[in-house]
Amino acid sequence: MSDALENFDLEDPVLPRWIKKKALTSGGYPYDEKIDGDAYATQMLQVQRQLALLQHDQAKTGKRIVIVFEGRDAAGKGGSIASYLENLNPRFNMDVALPKPSDREKTQWYFQRYVDWMPAAGEQVLFDRSWYNRAGVEPVMGFCTPAETDKFLEEVPDFEKMLVRDGIHLFKFWLTIGREMQLKRFHDRRHDPLKIWKLSPVDMEALKRFDDYTKARNRMLQTTHTPHAPWRIVFNNDKKRGRLAIMRSVLNALDYEGKDTGLIGEVDDKILLTPKAFMKTHSEL
Repeated sequence: MSDALENFDLEDPVLPRWIKKKALTSGGYPYDEKIDGDAYATQMLQVQRQLALLQHDQAKTGKRIVIVFEGRDAAGKGGSIASYLENLNPRFNMDVALPKPSDREKTQWYFQRYVDWMPAAGEQVLFDRSWYNRAGVEPVMGFCTPAETDKFLEEVPDFEKMLVRDGIHLFKFWLTIGREMQLKRFHDRRHDPLKIWKLSPVDMEALKRFDDYTKARNRMLQTTHTPHAPWRIVFNNDKKRGRLAIMRSVLNALDYEGKDTGLIGEVDDKILLTPKAFMKTHSEL
């Protein structure tokens, strides 16, 4: 990654041609073209109608759903959440993106501030980053000690088992993108007045620590992918394909009144993988 950064100037308003050329297929992405816009609009409408039916069913049955979105900086977590929630009632379907912990929160049980956001009957909570900060951002950036990460990785399977045993439907998605795609998205943020707010000092540092994030991710997947709370890996170089895969994965896994698997569609197994399949060929990406 250092060689790539040596030839990349984030302040230059012109995106280098080599990044533009490699971005979509970087990181082992299996498609060399983005999904057709009309096909995406049709499929998204069908999927979002099914999400509306799931919401109606939740109101009657009291289903509780938690969806964790993790991944590299600029991997598309926020956009995936926005598309999922676009036509749902915000009173019962919440996007939770917690800021860094306060001085008081730093002295609490680590999971405590996340527990405060767990859903009541009929609610969905979508975490834009979650308790898994302690397995990724915090150790890579030096915001926690190695011992704290070790403790987290040991405890989190039991924490998640408690959630599932209590009846919560828990989904965990890791969004992955290639190096060149990350550079392209950072460049887009830097030079678009409407997106520059998305570019933080932590994002800038992430450019230099791509490989460190890879190591942290691999360790996290190996220790926290469990039968009761499995990870789903999403290749998200094409955000639209990724959004469809995420929504379909949730809808296909749940029973609800009005469910139509034909309208939901099958999950694209080229871009949504199990950790085992992903690690087999992409552990260094």
